[in-house]
Amino acid sequence: MKVAIIGAAGRMGKVLIEAVDEAEGLELGAAIVDPTSSLVGADAGEVAGIGRNGVALASSLADVRDAFDLLVDFTFPDLTLDNARFCNEHGKMMVIGTTGMTEAERAELAQAADAIPVVFAPNMSVGVNVVLNLLRTAAQALGDDYDVEIIEAHHRHKKDSPSGTAVRMGEVVADALGRDLKECAVYGREGFVGERPRHEIGFETIRGGDVVGDHTVLFAGIGERVEVTHKASSRMTFAKGAVRAAQWLQDRPAGLYDMQDVLGLKGS
Repeated sequence: MKVAIIGAAGRMGKVLIEAVDEAEGLELGAAIVDPTSSLVGADAGEVAGIGRNGVALASSLADVRDAFDLLVDFTFPDLTLDNARFCNEHGKMMVIGTTGMTEAERAELAQAADAIPVVFAPNMSVGVNVVLNLLRTAAQALGDDYDVEIIEAHHRHKKDSPSGTAVRMGEVVADALGRDLKECAVYGREGFVGERPRHEIGFETIRGGDVVGDHTVLFAGIGERVEVTHKASSRMTFAKGAVRAAQWLQDRPAGLYDMQDVLGLKGS
């Protein structure tokens, strides 16, 4: 199966090219960069640091429409939605790791998935998706007697806050506790805010340096604390997950899937 990578000259794009190159059953068919980039026309393999592979960096999906079967997109919400419309129109599968989408944008993405198979997850890491299951179990067992705080750290270049992974962790915990995250989430605290209400789920965000991605969910009770932590030390963990999703997506019917589907964790 031929794969296209968009944002191919970026930090994540280069790692995705490397991961596709190493994956069984996948081949890099196209790599796309910003049309204003000086790298348009350069060899994608050389840009990614894996050696020449004969795939020239293109400036748009339209230019490589017939060169790929599946698009991997780790870009930005507005661009991802544009790409989803293109893929819907031309019958291309998608694996999406874009974060920061609003509910309306997710709904629009779901519409695109009516016609094509799409895997969408705010974090493609296999480990993170196992952690989501652990959080559901922990929240159900610990219940309302434990305060929940979610602490996340990322590199200084990350644009959305809190991270999509942190939000997803909050959604999983809130659902397990019978709460609505939109009503109980607190994003940082300042000033004389009074005692902490029992139902709150707090988020703390750290941005700095080159931190790839750290997430901790703290369940704080009387006399004990339970911490569930995931730390990513390389972007390759996300790329490997995206590759696994792409391999899984072959021959799937149209629909919107996530990494829980890919890993067979739904209902476990």
